[in-house]
Order: sequence, then C-alpha cells, then structure tokens
Amino acid sequence: MIAAKTESREIDYPEVAPMVLKFHPVVEMTADQFFDFCQLNRDYRIERTASGEIIIMSPTGSETGNRNFDLTVQFGIWVKQDGTGVGFDSSTGLILPNGATKSSDIAWMRLEKWNSLTREQQTKFAPICPDFVVELRSPSDRLQTLQQKILEYRDNGVSLGWLIDRNNRRVYIYRPNAEVEVLENPDSLRGESILPGFVLDLSTIW
Repeated sequence: MIAAKTESREIDYPEVAPMVLKFHPVVEMTADQFFDFCQLNRDYRIERTASGEIIIMSPTGSETGNRNFDLTVQFGIWVKQDGTGVGFDSSTGLILPNGATKSSDIAWMRLEKWNSLTREQQTKFAPICPDFVVELRSPSDRLQTLQQKILEYRDNGVSLGWLIDRNNRRVYIYRPNAEVEVLENPDSLRGESILPGFVLDLSTIW
C-alpha cells in the first residue's frame, strides 16, 4: 500500500484594508458615546483615530486566533507571576493622549498607572497609554498599517512594542527615541527592562 503524498503550500491571502468611516465634523462622539457605539456593535473590532475617523475591522481567522491565544497565555502567566502590572487582551480599548482609541493584541501597564484611574475610567475605555503592546499580523493585515499603529503607540508613551509578522517570520521592535529593530526568524523575544524575566517562545506562534 502506497501512502498518498501531500504538499504543504502557504496560502497567499490578499491584504485587506479596514473600513474607515468619516464622522468629523458632521458628528462628534464623546468618549462615552463611542464606548456605547462599540458595545452596540460587538461583532466588530472598532478603533477611532485621533481625528475622529472610525476604523472597523473584521474578526481574525481561526489560525491567527489560535496563535493569539497562545501569545496571551504565555504573557498572562508572566503577568500573574510578576505582579507589577495589569495585562489586557485584544478586545480592550484604550484612549491614547492624542485622542485615538486603540486596541492591541496584547497590552500591559504598570500597576501604579492603572491604579491612578478612577473606577469609571477603568470600566470603560481607559484614558491612558500602556507601557507595552504587541500586534500579531494576520495573513490579511497590511504590514504598513500595523507599523503605523505601533509607531503611534510609541509616540504616545509606549516603552516597548512588538510587531510580530508571521507572514515573513519577522519581528519589529519599537522603543522610544530609537530606530526600529528588525529580527529575522527569532526563536524567542525577551521583555528587556520593561518586562524583566519575560521570554516569549515563538515556536508555537510561527
């Protein structure tokens, strides 16, 4: 009996731009109104730019969701063990100092920063910039869009940002006042002084 031979081929997904809706200056939603708008449309991933444009993205595919879950589990274990900060998943919206409301696949901020917020601010989209963010590129994500997003995070106060490009097995590392560092097919990533002791195993992410 001869076993059938199968070939493993990488599927070439077309890059998809998110839908952008322009409201300003005809309609201007407050932070509370935008929060309520997102709650009414929970099937979508929604962000808002600093100029008031609404960005609507479709849910990720199952494979990317699985990799993102593994990323969240690895980081979540470190967060609980370390205890110096709080972590957030991809459904969390945060209002940056420039007025944009963004959500990343992983976000983390120091505990004292989180505790500086009121209970009401913590319940909705917290008006604060995280210290660390991760974006995991799905096959249909535009690389340039994600690069601009991490740059916006950095310019608003993020101390360390990782853009993990699974399509090309490449990682972009963003730090304040520094050129973007590019790693080719790394086995792991270290959290440096921002996340002491955290090591992300990329073998299950690729």
